[in-house]
Amino acid sequence: MTAGYFGETIPEIKGPNENEPAERDNRRNSSTSSQDGQQALEVVFEDEGVRRRKSSLAPTSDVKSKTMRRGTQCFVHSLLEKHEGIPTDEHNASYEGRAQERRVDKDILNDAEPAHHSRLLTKKQISDMAFGIRELSKKLAQIRLKLHVRNVFILAKAYDETLIVHTRETTDWLLTKNQSYRVYVESTLENNKIFNAQGLLEEHPSYRGRLKFWTNELCAERPQSFDIVLALGGDGTVLYASWLFQRIVPPVISFSLGSLGFLTKFDYEGYPITLSRSFDEGITVSLRLRFEATIMRSQTSSSGGSRDLVEELIGDESEDNYTHKPDGTHNILNEVVVDRGPNPTMSTIELFGDDDHFTTVQADGICVSTPTGSTAYNLAAGGSLCHPDNPVILVTAICAHTLSFRPIILPDTIVLRAGVPYDARASSWASFDGRERVELKPGDYVTISASRFPFPCVLPLDRRSKDWVDSISRTLQWNSRQRQKAFKEWSG
Repeated sequence: MTAGYFGETIPEIKGPNENEPAERDNRRNSSTSSQDGQQALEVVFEDEGVRRRKSSLAPTSDVKSKTMRRGTQCFVHSLLEKHEGIPTDEHNASYEGRAQERRVDKDILNDAEPAHHSRLLTKKQISDMAFGIRELSKKLAQIRLKLHVRNVFILAKAYDETLIVHTRETTDWLLTKNQSYRVYVESTLENNKIFNAQGLLEEHPSYRGRLKFWTNELCAERPQSFDIVLALGGDGTVLYASWLFQRIVPPVISFSLGSLGFLTKFDYEGYPITLSRSFDEGITVSLRLRFEATIMRSQTSSSGGSRDLVEELIGDESEDNYTHKPDGTHNILNEVVVDRGPNPTMSTIELFGDDDHFTTVQADGICVSTPTGSTAYNLAAGGSLCHPDNPVILVTAICAHTLSFRPIILPDTIVLRAGVPYDARASSWASFDGRERVELKPGDYVTISASRFPFPCVLPLDRRSKDWVDSISRTLQWNSRQRQKAFKEWSG
């Protein structure tokens, strides 16, 4: 079973189901009743893995031969087809098969159940997890979820005068609309003169006990306390929500009050209608895959002598878990960037994918982006635009000192590692969605893999299918050009 954030249990997706319309109607008409007991929007995979439909196999209507002869000479199809009563020969596991069962990165604690970090999962587990997230996203896009809203979280820039006014207006509207709503705003607004929390309480005594203030610690310790997040601002505000909720993420309704707005789906002017429909009729959610990035610090070696990062990660010393130790993990929605920082020289970065050394990058830096972040730093660095439903990782060099480094697109089941070699001239710097900028000294590296905790975005009900194409056309003027004039044929 898959645990859902919205207080319900979403069944594991195993292909077509004749009863699916009825189940969908029952789910649409049901509302949750728990307030603080909601579960994390986390994909949980069973030991037997995720079953995939063999949609490419055409069923046959031929009656089986009495001699039990196989109907195909193809070795691959003989493994895929079911032959009742026919013993299947056992095959030795290949190198790729054995690699599916190995952990990719180092684990200094040697945990027996490394379920907390995706970098410590096996290749098969990461593949099943990413597949499960995509299938769950497809399922959620086809149903409307009704929420039992009680605790509303409002997020906006606390230093922007205009946004403070909008935050106060939205708070006042919510507290007036329903006596059971509790609204949380940032703690810095408690004594803000523009927000004037005391004035609100004096004007409306019924707001007492229902107007609350959130802190970063509350978001980290009790994220399940909030039923929904209202993001007032631009894409940066949505990224801030991802940074606040590193694991459990409530569904996010984003109102456009910024500049571009790839992630902001609703116009603020119509917020009363939008919120009324969302709370009363239900919401449709899109899951955006996030990356998990972990900083790995080089440990002092007792043997002394020269060290090689390639050997320590994929060579003879790759089994030594004590060469590096973790130093902080971040879930990111847009990108991980490793660059030269304040150093005057280029960065030298070793790039690894699973058990392979991909290349040595000599550039200002490297950008590893999610499909959601393809329109952000990845775009500015010359990377490809990518629809958010694609199961990929985008790798783009930043001002590479070569003519042949082209952007590359990799599957999201891979574990990337970007490290600073021991003989590098200078250290590099890593940032995560533009935050938590940290120094990577020679020997340090950062791992990047699919996260177990996706980011749920609430979609407009009337324009789900063309929302992304509309956003790049509206904000970037994608393929905008004056139309070529038609010929006027001469008939004389």
